Order: sequence, then structure tokens, then C-alpha cells
Amino acid sequence: MIARVWQGIVSAEKAEAYERYLAQSELGVRGYRAIHGNRGASLLRRVEAGGVRFLLISLWDSEEAIREYAGADMDRARYFDFDRDCLLDPDPHVSHYEVLDGNDALMSPRESR
Repeated sequence: MIARVWQGIVSAEKAEAYERYLAQSELGVRGYRAIHGNRGASLLRRVEAGGVRFLLISLWDSEEAIREYAGADMDRARYFDFDRDCLLDPDPHVSHYEVLDGNDALMSPRESR
């Protein structure tokens, strides 16, 4: 299993709207969960002096499953119009980690797919 890790910072004024977008939009967590090979996602946030940092960790069966979402260059972050409107300094890259140990519920493929 592979964890895909993305983070970005928005101003405090845009944080609430951006959180809704990441959590509920087909372009965020909800969209991830609809892709075959996705095992779930976690959305985290932290208030900082320069704004609000969001951390999105999604879990995937394979690199192939990630590429279904991300495209051929899976290390490149995907940004859409609302992301560009909100993010202060969008990082063009994401990080990937091999999951060595994790929650047992996430380690088993979902039956509903």
C-alpha cells in the first residue's frame, strides 16, 4: 500500500471554504474515495502564523491506482481553479511513502468496490 501526502497553506479567511472543498468536492477526498484502488483518505488542518495548513493523506493499493487519479507523473500535485484561488504558494509536488504498518481496516481492500 502507498500513502500519497500533499499539503498546502491558505489564508485564515479562506480556510473554512477550502476545508469544505477538500472534504466534500469530487476534486478532493470524496473524489479520491470513488477511484478504484483508493483505500481511504485523511484530511488534517493546523492553524499557523501564516494561515491554515492542510495535510491530505490518501492510501492506495498501487502506483497504478495513483496514476488513475494523478496522471502519468504521480509525483506532480494536481491543482484546480479553486485550489489556485485559495492556496498561498502551491507546491508542485506530492510525496509518496510505502505503508509498512497501519490500521487493519485500511490494510484490507474494501468489499464495496
